[in-house]
Amino acid sequence: MASEFQRRKVAGVFEAMDADRNGFLEESDFEALTQRWVGIRGWQPGTEDHERMRAIMMGWWSAISTMSDADHDDKVSLDELMTVVDQLPAMDDAVYATAEAMFDAIDENGDDRIAAAEHQQVVYAWKGSADGAEEVFPKLDLNGDGHLSRDEFRELWSGFWRGDDPASPSQWMFGPYQTS
Repeated sequence: MASEFQRRKVAGVFEAMDADRNGFLEESDFEALTQRWVGIRGWQPGTEDHERMRAIMMGWWSAISTMSDADHDDKVSLDELMTVVDQLPAMDDAVYATAEAMFDAIDENGDDRIAAAEHQQVVYAWKGSADGAEEVFPKLDLNGDGHLSRDEFRELWSGFWRGDDPASPSQWMFGPYQTS
C-alpha cells in the first residue's frame, strides 16, 4: 500500500492533469494536456510533432484507464490511480516503457538528452507554471552535466512513481510541490 508521502506526490500530478478540476482523470484531460504541451512548442495540428505528442499522451490515458478504471465509467479517481501505483514495484516493463515515451516527448530537439529548458516546458505543461523548475533541475541532473540522459530520466521516472524516499532526487520530476 502506498505511503502518505507517495499519495501526496501522486496527488499533485493527478491534480495537475485534471484539467477541468472535477476530481477525475478523463480522456478530455489528456487532450487538454496535449494541447497545453503542443501550444508551448507551437506545434500545429497535423504536423508530425503534434501527432506524436498526441499519440504519447493518449497512449498514457489508454494505459491509465485500462489499468485503473475499476468501475468502467471512463473516469479515474485518485483512489483508482493509487491502486495501480501500489502495483508499480512489480511492473518494470510498463514503468520503463512509459519513461521512454515521456523522454521522447520531452526531448524537443531530439538530441537524446533533456536540457533544463525542456524540463521547464514539461513542468509548465503539467502544472500550468514552471515556478521553481530552475531550482529542482540541478537535483535531477544526477551527474551534474547540465542534461538528463535517457538512463538518468528512466531512473528518475521510476523513482518518482515507485519510490517512497522524500530525499530522493526523483521526487522532483514534476517540479516543486508541497511535500507536507
